Amino acid sequence: MDRRWVGLDGYEVLPAIRAGRQVLRVRRHGCLIADCTSVAQVARLVDLAELCEVIELPARRHAEAPVEAGTSSHQG
Repeated sequence: MDRRWVGLDGYEVLPAIRAGRQVLRVRRHGCLIADCTSVAQVARLVDLAELCEVIELPARRHAEAPVEAGTSSHQG
């Protein structure tokens, strides 16, 4: 699962590979701002306290067969 952090003002930080090295790619509104080699470099661009990790939850499984709604036996 890919890791990604988002912050205020459209910032996004995600791990990437550049020239065979792992970097932290900083984007703002989808545009590349910088590829950082350390968290300290990211901190110069983005307030780290404002970043939230995006966690994708597994997709909900659907029931195998739909359940039909019936009428209540108490109505008559």
